[in-house]
Amino acid sequence: MSRMSLLARISAHTDERLTHRVGIGLMLLAVFVFSFGDATGKFIVATTPIGQFLCLRACAALLLLSPMIWRKRQDFAKLERPGLQLVRVAFSTTEVTSFFLATVYLPLADVVTYYLACPIFVTALSAIALHERVGWRRWSAILVGFAGVLIALRPSPQSFSWPALIALCGSFSFAGLMLITRHLRRTPDVVMITSQFVGTLLFGAVLAPIGWVTPTPWGILLFAAAGMISVCAFLCINRSLKLASASTVVPYQYSMIIWAVILGFVVFGDMPSPATLVGAAIIIGAGLYIFLRERTLGREEPAVGTPDDSPLQSKFRFEGLFLKNRLRKSRCTLS
Repeated sequence: MSRMSLLARISAHTDERLTHRVGIGLMLLAVFVFSFGDATGKFIVATTPIGQFLCLRACAALLLLSPMIWRKRQDFAKLERPGLQLVRVAFSTTEVTSFFLATVYLPLADVVTYYLACPIFVTALSAIALHERVGWRRWSAILVGFAGVLIALRPSPQSFSWPALIALCGSFSFAGLMLITRHLRRTPDVVMITSQFVGTLLFGAVLAPIGWVTPTPWGILLFAAAGMISVCAFLCINRSLKLASASTVVPYQYSMIIWAVILGFVVFGDMPSPATLVGAAIIIGAGLYIFLRERTLGREEPAVGTPDDSPLQSKFRFEGLFLKNRLRKSRCTLS
């Protein structure tokens, strides 16, 4: 091997390591931004009806996305499977509504804990609904993950309250959203994202007149911030998954529970119970095992090198991360 060839390989390896570090940094930043957005939403819905919050938040996000929507407007003329697109929007709207509605009554860390179980739900639903082959190791991890959910619920007469059930409903809805998105992988990214926000906007607009609270200038700023935070977090995630493979960056998604605990305590004075923390640890362990098992089975895809090769993530509160992993199973490059 010539000296020049050796130097070229060393340089390429160094560049790859640097790229991966930047990807990890962007993922950690995205998780923090998402967590901050969740805390902002919880703060707003404490004094504002959920419908009004969803409506104004979607308006802010769509306004920020409008340049992209205008550039890609021709993509909206050809929709893949319109009926399934509507079902996907319904799942998305149910999920985001359930999340923020649950935060009205539950500590942020509790709601995030239920959502951490989404990868486990997706794996289970893939086996049941799509008849995908899931071996005994992953089924064991699924059962362990469900045990973690039950521990976090703290089984008691008060555990299965409406807020807890709403949070679990949101987590299951997100799992359904992920599965449907797999079938709509040829749909342009901007169409998927826009349709989700339009669905949230319409649903919020129907509910907004109920208990409408005229926002103050400070309130308007918060609504705008909630929408902008969602878009910014998405951009960080999307870029992260272009710079590094999912196996490198996706495990860092679980740092969201750390921020949920910190922000919940600092902003709202919520201290998570030991049961919540133990349940979260079990769920994270099971989720990481499932993810690593997917990687062992060869269902991982390398990082994307060009801006147009990677899909937008379906959900702006970090939901899209696991979708990216699950889409690996199709071994198709998303357009």
